[in-house]
Amino acid sequence: MSSHDATLEFDYESTARAELVAESVAREIGEIDDDRSRTTLERDDSLVRVEIDADDVIALRAALNTWFSLIDVAERTADAGLGVLEAKSESS
Repeated sequence: MSSHDATLEFDYESTARAELVAESVAREIGEIDDDRSRTTLERDDSLVRVEIDADDVIALRAALNTWFSLIDVAERTADAGLGVLEAKSESS
């Protein structure tokens, strides 16, 4: 049974943005889990929730670092994509 857990919640300005971020990182669920930590991901409208259960504090810290990084990359990628779309529409 897990002795350490954390819940990360990311609230976005739109459901579409939350869906994009959630879908971008969802493929990692189960892929990066190990015998010391497990992660679940849920999206409810504009809220993305990542729940981490870990056997020890070191595994929890490692999982937190990983998921913060994954979410950050998904957000920055979405921003870059939006910037390209906006620039494209302005030049039309």
